[in-house]
Amino acid sequence: MLITMKLDILVFAAHPDDAELGCSGTILKYVASGKKVGIVDLTRGELGTRGDAQTRAEESAHAAQIMGLHVRENLNMRDGFFKNDETHQLRIIQAIRTYAPEIILANAYHDRHPDHGRACDLVTDAVFLSGLIKIETEMNGQIQNAWRPKLLFHYIQDRYIKPDIVVDITPFWDQKMACINAFKTQFYNPSVSGKDTYISSPNFIQSLEARAREFGKLAGSTYAEGFTSRKILAVDDLFHLH
Repeated sequence: MLITMKLDILVFAAHPDDAELGCSGTILKYVASGKKVGIVDLTRGELGTRGDAQTRAEESAHAAQIMGLHVRENLNMRDGFFKNDETHQLRIIQAIRTYAPEIILANAYHDRHPDHGRACDLVTDAVFLSGLIKIETEMNGQIQNAWRPKLLFHYIQDRYIKPDIVVDITPFWDQKMACINAFKTQFYNPSVSGKDTYISSPNFIQSLEARAREFGKLAGSTYAEGFTSRKILAVDDLFHLH
């Protein structure tokens, strides 16, 4: 099988900083445990009011270093205008087959930003299609083998969605915030000038912490991240749940 780098977890994000906001605590937790984790950003976030494609690329590289990612790439889809069509699905399929992850984390079902829900549907469809052997994709001139991950979870973003599972990230909260703060043009930072936006308000970060504390309460911890699953989840041992 042609695999550039076998990953345990592959995260898809419509924009640079989506993964940091939604699931960087979980990423940090599994990297610390020895798992190989990567992020594929769909766009460069070039339509954002603050910063530009170049600054977003620099900030995402900084955040990747903090998280200890094994790979991070950007598919250069059009911010705000990518579609869930064959052309875009094939690019996601190619990425899935390149990294052959066991678990995929992707954008929320629906959210304030329409790109998030559209990315959710795009990745969801591509995950299924990636397992079909009659759909051919290539990497470096070689045919890729079909691959479908064992699990697909969706992280929760700005709008509240009731989670199906929560992951305790308490030991990694400070590092998560460092990942978010790496995007200094996007979030509250008194030393960076720019037009005030919904996410540059200090209230936005405070609400992010409140959400993590709410999910942490469900997990019996201080901070947690929530995920949803369209698949019914099964366990071998009920005593492993808490």
